[in-house]
Amino acid sequence: MPTQTAKTQQVVAIKDIKNGVVILKNSSLRKVVFVEGINFDLKSEEEQQLITNTYQSFLNALDFSVQINLHSRKLNIEDYLSNLEKKRDEEPNELLKVQLDEYSEFVKSFVGENAIMAKSFFVVVPYDPVNVPGVSQAKPLLGKIFGRKKKSVDSSEPIVAGDGRVNPVHLEQLELRVNQVIDNLRQIGLRAVALNDDELVELYFNYYNPATIEKRGEVIGREASDGVATFEDIVAPASVEVSPNYLKIGEKFVKTMFVFSYPRYLSTGWFSPVINLPDLVDVSIFIHPVDTGIALRSLRKKSAQIESQVMSAQEKGLVRNPLLETALRDVENLRDSLQTAEEKLFKVGVYITIYADSEKELKKLETDITNTLDARLINLKPANYEQIKGFSSTMPVNIDELQIHTPLNSSPLSSLFPFISLDLTSDTGIMYGVNRHNNTLVIFDRFSLENANTVIFGKAGSGKSYAAKLEVIRSMMFGSEVIVVDPENEYETLAKAVGGSYFKISLDSESTINPFDIPVVPADESPAEALKSQIANLTGLVKLMLGKIKPEEEGILDQAITQTYASRDITPESGFEGKTPPLLEDLEAVLRSTNGGENIANRLYRFTKGTYSGFTNKPTSVDVNNRLVVFSVRDLEEELRPIAMYIILNFIWSLVRAELKKRIMVVDEAWWMLKNEDSGAFLFRLAKRARKYYLGITAITQDAEDFLASPYGRPIITNSSLQLLLKQSPAAIDLVTKNFGLTGVEKNYLLEADVGQGLFITGLQQHVAIQVVASYFEHQLITTNPEELLALTKKGKV
Repeated sequence: MPTQTAKTQQVVAIKDIKNGVVILKNSSLRKVVFVEGINFDLKSEEEQQLITNTYQSFLNALDFSVQINLHSRKLNIEDYLSNLEKKRDEEPNELLKVQLDEYSEFVKSFVGENAIMAKSFFVVVPYDPVNVPGVSQAKPLLGKIFGRKKKSVDSSEPIVAGDGRVNPVHLEQLELRVNQVIDNLRQIGLRAVALNDDELVELYFNYYNPATIEKRGEVIGREASDGVATFEDIVAPASVEVSPNYLKIGEKFVKTMFVFSYPRYLSTGWFSPVINLPDLVDVSIFIHPVDTGIALRSLRKKSAQIESQVMSAQEKGLVRNPLLETALRDVENLRDSLQTAEEKLFKVGVYITIYADSEKELKKLETDITNTLDARLINLKPANYEQIKGFSSTMPVNIDELQIHTPLNSSPLSSLFPFISLDLTSDTGIMYGVNRHNNTLVIFDRFSLENANTVIFGKAGSGKSYAAKLEVIRSMMFGSEVIVVDPENEYETLAKAVGGSYFKISLDSESTINPFDIPVVPADESPAEALKSQIANLTGLVKLMLGKIKPEEEGILDQAITQTYASRDITPESGFEGKTPPLLEDLEAVLRSTNGGENIANRLYRFTKGTYSGFTNKPTSVDVNNRLVVFSVRDLEEELRPIAMYIILNFIWSLVRAELKKRIMVVDEAWWMLKNEDSGAFLFRLAKRARKYYLGITAITQDAEDFLASPYGRPIITNSSLQLLLKQSPAAIDLVTKNFGLTGVEKNYLLEADVGQGLFITGLQQHVAIQVVASYFEHQLITTNPEELLALTKKGKV
């Protein structure tokens, strides 16, 4: 059969779109509901079973046909790249301009060279006031039972008036169905929302014009011959060539296949490999409810036929036929389930449309999908000589033109749960990596969450600091100021490369911070409140320095700190401006003159005039007026690191409260602070209050046991909306699994993950398996691999 050319408008079944309602040429009405998927493969068996059971309840509640669509296309990053270009033009830092160029080129080339997909799920809800060929009509069950008549429709008024106005009675019925679908999907834990006019136009344009990259944000209409562009003119493909076993739409070769047989048992998630294919694919699942009364009559006849065959074989003395006996049991079990309303019967059509740039690639993709389903005993056939009907049947308009159905009851149909792929790609935020389940990019803005706090857990060498530094450099490009507490000098190269400030805090360092710096008074606080908060923080610091103090000494210490500030005329009643802050040695002097304070003063001596005075008893000498500020505490003794981190964080907190800016504070090896109750409590208070000051705290740790053993470890996790879990050690995995509520699948994944692989968690349902990916330029700045660092040092790049 030679190739034929079809009129492009013939493949478009849509007449117009008004107020979110799709009006078909046959005057039927449709609404399209976007559904956000979940990472089904990461769920435990119990959770998967619960989801499918709830989905089965959703199916049982249907008394009208629905069409479920998966739309898989190569990711469009035009808007994201456009945002990067604007950021570059606004960026005053030349080094960050270079980084923005590098990052933009990296994202562009990465998407271009890899099969990075965008996957979307839709449910098409129909309302057919008249009998439409190819669309099943289901009568309300209650009406059958009680003999009620369906609500009458005003026949004097057309379904769609000449001005495009839809009959409000029909519109109301459609809205009731849409609300039912959305409510039931939300019970499964799926976010669902009906599309508006602009989103619908974009959706249909992309379906009918299967370009390599989706069109987004705008659709260019085509002028009709009479000069007036209709909806058909806007979305219809430029050309359609019809062959017996494929179509050519524009430059794309297109083929539609259908599922025509299933095994006796269907395992949960059997369709997952098709949905997560890194290729251009459209999947359409038609679910047509069958009237239970009709189904029971049909099954009764079928049961009688099978029983008759069994009895006939017995009378003839033939050997028993297990297939017939099994079929009879299945039919009887299904009859029982239908009569008790545990199950419902459906006519189900599953159609898969694939796209390729050549006939050879099309054949290869067809073979891959066919082999994948054959391995599960599910048979697939191409819709030869029916490719136009096949293509139209995968359009999200709920018109089943192929009409190739398999009768399935609710249980096996629920195994075809389609919403199993989660997409965390947005036009704002930074790229964290690649979703390993479905080859989509994880582009996310942590400040879009209820709080911007993050925790990063992983064993040594899992890539924790690598991922954190990658986030730091990319966040700076998007306008965030970043402050880092670095216990191992891992951020020095990065700070120098972007012109940041790098301060080494040690016993003889020139970079010092005075813990008694005058407190900043935020706009929403009084001087008295600010001073009380500072005194409380200093009390915690002194307790951290001294180990433990007696309860009666706490009151003496509180009084002494207040008097120390008062000695410099820093009181709630006086202004703080222009005053010189005291030093730790001033507190020691006050304590020595206070009854009962001499013991505390003696223990403070090593921090005021003794060995440790170099970093605790000097005026502040650091200038933090920079986009990136790094405080290194590597050169301090191990026992002094928590003290230094406490002083630094308190200093940073004062800066944060002084001026509202978008900031990120990174605390590497945060478990150091949680080893002590006072420093742990301080870090928790920061995490709890950070959102109010436009601050996101990133707590990183390799020692999950010490972190979670602290009474503040778990609260810090619960106050962190974003969580990145990298490879875990067998010794820590049970503790991590319990505290993060992981499934057995996620637990095993973290044990077997490679460097840079892990779980990216942004909510109860939003868990994705991630691979952290950096460009070559970024990798040179953030690598911690000793071999690579040595090579870069020899080249003079470090």
